[in-house]
Amino acid sequence: MAKQGGYRRPANPAPVSGPGKLSRRTDGGPTQGAKYMAGSGKYGEGKALMEAQQSAPMSGGTPAPAPISIPKPQSPLESLFAPTQRPDEPVTAGVPIGPGESPIPTPAGNYDMINKYMPALETMAAQPDAPETFKAFVNYVKVESQK
Repeated sequence: MAKQGGYRRPANPAPVSGPGKLSRRTDGGPTQGAKYMAGSGKYGEGKALMEAQQSAPMSGGTPAPAPISIPKPQSPLESLFAPTQRPDEPVTAGVPIGPGESPIPTPAGNYDMINKYMPALETMAAQPDAPETFKAFVNYVKVESQK
C-alpha cells in the first residue's frame, strides 16, 4: 500500500500563480476553475449545492424593488417625560374602562357561514387534546350565533 501525505519538496523555483485569468492552483487541487467546497453538510449535499448555485441567475437581471418609505409622523414626537399636550383628556381615553372616550363596539358578526361548520368545530372541540382556547372560541361562536 502506498504511503500518503507527508512532506513534498517544492519544485525549484516554487510554482507561483499568475494574476486574474492566468491564475492556476499550485497546491494540487482541482484545476477546472470550479469553486467547489464540500462544507459541513451530509454526504452528497455538496454537489447539490454546487448545482443550485450554478443554476441561480447572476446579478444584473431584474432590479431589486424600491425600498418602502416609512411615513413620517405629523407632529414631532415629544419626550416621554415632557408635559402633556392634552391636559383635559383622561389617561383612560381610548380603552373600554374608566372615564374618557371608549372605542366603538364592533357590530355583531354574520355567523351564517360559521354555523354550517359548527358540527365539525364541536367535534374538534370535544377531542381530549383540544386547546382550551379553541373550546372557548367554539362556545363563544355558539352563544353569539344564537343571539
